[in-house]
Amino acid sequence: MLGYLIRRILSAIFAVWIVITVTFVFMHAIPGGPFQTEKAIPPAIKANIEARYKLDQPLHIQYVDYLSHVVRGDLGPSFKYRGQTVNGIIAERFPISMQLGLLTFTIAIIVGVGAGILAALYQGRIPDYITMFFSTIGISVPSFILGTLLMYFLAFKWGLLPAAMWGTPQHIIMPAMALAGLPTAFIARLTRSSMLDVLNQDYMRTALAKGLPRWRIIWIHAVKNAIIPVITYSGPLLAAILTGSFIVENIFAIPGLGKHFVTSIYNRDYTVILGLTIFYSILLIGLNMFVDFAYTMIDPRIKLLGGKE
Repeated sequence: MLGYLIRRILSAIFAVWIVITVTFVFMHAIPGGPFQTEKAIPPAIKANIEARYKLDQPLHIQYVDYLSHVVRGDLGPSFKYRGQTVNGIIAERFPISMQLGLLTFTIAIIVGVGAGILAALYQGRIPDYITMFFSTIGISVPSFILGTLLMYFLAFKWGLLPAAMWGTPQHIIMPAMALAGLPTAFIARLTRSSMLDVLNQDYMRTALAKGLPRWRIIWIHAVKNAIIPVITYSGPLLAAILTGSFIVENIFAIPGLGKHFVTSIYNRDYTVILGLTIFYSILLIGLNMFVDFAYTMIDPRIKLLGGKE
């Protein structure tokens, strides 16, 4: 176990280094720069600004300098937001996106898995048709359309929830519902197909023939095996929604991290682009490692070192 853990950590560090290197190279290959604006800056002033941020040095020296700061946990200053560092932006904005992401993830898992199980148990009947109908809508309708509809009906027409902004528990409900539409629908379909496959296995028929209670067969044997694909999907899903959504955060005026993912690219804010990419990569790799360990807790036949027996 310890050897496996060390190998995974080393491979994770290598993967993050690859991400940093590729992002750094491609970012500097894009024409323009962080201090290139519509209004021309005098060359002397531009040279002074670039010298302050060490952008006048050769690229390989900038790369080594940036790596040495990353190793110490310093993601550098923002080129566009004066007086702010990338660490400060993440510390300030990530808790907001995390709250929204955790509620979205909870809705997606509870509703998606529940609907998928129900649809599989009643295949070809009304619960199955209803689940497939709403899951098709959930996959087809983009989050910004769903968010706009929710805002129109729940906020403006019926006055049940605040239309936008952030600060109270009521403000998080509509953005979470808008973000949860697609993953809930996908998880429902994934759970349904996996459950149908498990229910048709020989050992399920054997359990029924032995006279085991139906609820025990479903919850102990069927759901436990059918949930594995959902766990695989939940790692990347959680990393994606925890780091925010640019569209939903803009619709509901949420001061989360998602906005910086896009605006930093427009602004050529190199350090913010790199810092957020590193942060997202570490989160994604860490959650995937957690998913690998979760497999062994749910299904003891899966071994970390030798695969499935």
